[in-house]
Amino acid sequence: MSLAKGTGVEHSETRGSIIGVDVGGTFTDLVMVDSASGTMRIAKTPTTLDNQAFGVLAALEQAEVDLGEVGLIVHGTTTTTNAVLERKLSRTGLITTAGFRDVLELGRRTRPQAYGMKGQFTPIIPRDLRLEVPERMDAQGNVLIPLDEDALRAAIRQLVDTGCEALVIHFLHAYANPAHELRAAEIAAETWPNSYITTGHSLLSESREFERGVTAAVNASVQPLLERYVARLRDELAAKGYRGDVLVMNGNGGMVSSRLVAREAAKTVMSGPASGVMAAAYTGRRASEPNLLTYDMGGTSTDVALIRDGTPPVSNEIEVEYAMPIHVPMVDVRTVGAGGGSIARVNAAGLLEVGPESAGADPGPICYGKGGTRPTISDANMLLGRLNTAKLNAVAGGVGMEELAAVFARELGAPLGVDAHGAADAVIRMANAKMAGAIRMVSLSLGADPRDFALFAFGGAGPLHAAALARELGVPRVLVPARPGITNALGCAVADLRHDFVQTLNQPLDDLDIPALHAAFAGQLAEGQAALARENVTVTRVEHHFSADMQFLGQSHVVRVPLADATPTAETLRSRFNEVYWQRFKVALPEIRARIVNVNCSVIGVCAPVDLSRLIDAAGRQAHATPTGHRSVYFDGSPRDTPIYWRDHLRQM
Repeated sequence: MSLAKGTGVEHSETRGSIIGVDVGGTFTDLVMVDSASGTMRIAKTPTTLDNQAFGVLAALEQAEVDLGEVGLIVHGTTTTTNAVLERKLSRTGLITTAGFRDVLELGRRTRPQAYGMKGQFTPIIPRDLRLEVPERMDAQGNVLIPLDEDALRAAIRQLVDTGCEALVIHFLHAYANPAHELRAAEIAAETWPNSYITTGHSLLSESREFERGVTAAVNASVQPLLERYVARLRDELAAKGYRGDVLVMNGNGGMVSSRLVAREAAKTVMSGPASGVMAAAYTGRRASEPNLLTYDMGGTSTDVALIRDGTPPVSNEIEVEYAMPIHVPMVDVRTVGAGGGSIARVNAAGLLEVGPESAGADPGPICYGKGGTRPTISDANMLLGRLNTAKLNAVAGGVGMEELAAVFARELGAPLGVDAHGAADAVIRMANAKMAGAIRMVSLSLGADPRDFALFAFGGAGPLHAAALARELGVPRVLVPARPGITNALGCAVADLRHDFVQTLNQPLDDLDIPALHAAFAGQLAEGQAALARENVTVTRVEHHFSADMQFLGQSHVVRVPLADATPTAETLRSRFNEVYWQRFKVALPEIRARIVNVNCSVIGVCAPVDLSRLIDAAGRQAHATPTGHRSVYFDGSPRDTPIYWRDHLRQM
């Protein structure tokens, strides 16, 4: 990791307050940092799924924000993620090399379910919209078959006539030589009705055709949706007096202007979870806890990530769901379908299941009083006394505990042979087991022992389950941030600008052209600095991070190898690779040659720090906090009279 000083990158200064707003599956959260006084305001409103912009505006209204005094809004969105998972995508066409139209559907040698012949897969682009044209490059970038431009024009007309809104141009080995893709994009621009044209190499210069094709297909199919949404949001904000730009969180934990974000729309997948991880890393560094297991339990799902040395891991090998690899750099977050709104039920075999189906924001859990009728994790917490009925956000009508207990007794207790409280306790235990499994998966798969980390619990429901999970996993320390329910929004407010670049070399280390490697890093660095220069945000400094993806010859998966600078020698690469491989797998393979697959560069514009102590008014703290009351809370199946403390009264550590 190196720190570049005096890069010559200039940025116009952002003035006024900074707002971070995160749209989740259930709630839209907002935090505003007044840059002059350092004070903060927060808001939480139900997410408006039909048009997320309305939820954002409602949060601004709840926080009583004067948009004319706001300098910057940073937005984490689930627009692209939800569109991909629910397949609510723009009609998109694909033009590819003759003989390769089915690459997106053939994928890899995997199955939706490990055992049996069940499961299904729906490709991003249906087969009738995947067309072929004669052209061919070899793996070295040499032209084997010239591009047939007449066939290309005919394919473009066919896709336009079928009503396609976006276009993907994905040719074999374009990472080695993009000339045919570039020429095809020029021809398409002559007749395509809009600018939604994605070339595979421009988004991901990687050798694997399936992964590169899926990434390009995702990008093209969500481009129109994302651009329409951010344009509508900008217009709504401008009508209410906002004069600045809207920055959108990318999945890599950085941000990009909303006016540019649609060009690489696939990078916003996992935007929401990434913002929470960035907030956790930011908070952990300031609390002298650089090694964290982050645990974000919201209304719909739970996201888990591992942070080492204060730095969230960024991977370009994330698979959002089965056969859906999106190989652009994203924070390595694992998700399970267990959130506060996850529905509990007894299946046909008489076994209790929790999730992945969620009650969402509307109607929500029963305890919200908005018409929900099916028991959820939040309802179980309410019935066990772990939630304060007087403080529960979004309650519209109020549901009595007797009514809630009757639902649990009827829907879960009777089939399981327990009473209502026993059923609620079983729901919590089942949810905890799923979430503990996710934490084990993210830690052990990265060669980490959960006992060496602190558990950072946030999200509206995370702290409710944190202590039980820590006991289950042997984690020695639990951290709960000051405002856990708005941590993702806080992540938007404290995030830095970030641009990541990947380029495939795919050469044995012994045959590597070292000057070409250095030139690749230099090109990525220049491109990143130019991207930062286009952003209208003040940065305190610019950092450059370099790495290489490497493997032993014969292996299919790669290992990310951090590098100290952009001019490594072959011996440095070999030494660092052996070191990282040993740390990960505790195996040394000196007799096998190494291969360098990709080179990576991250250019980060570090923004001014935010004083997190302002999240709680210091005037309200008490040297010896006294309980605000008592209530009966169930622990280990038994009710106990429990003192209740107000978080704002606890003294600062």
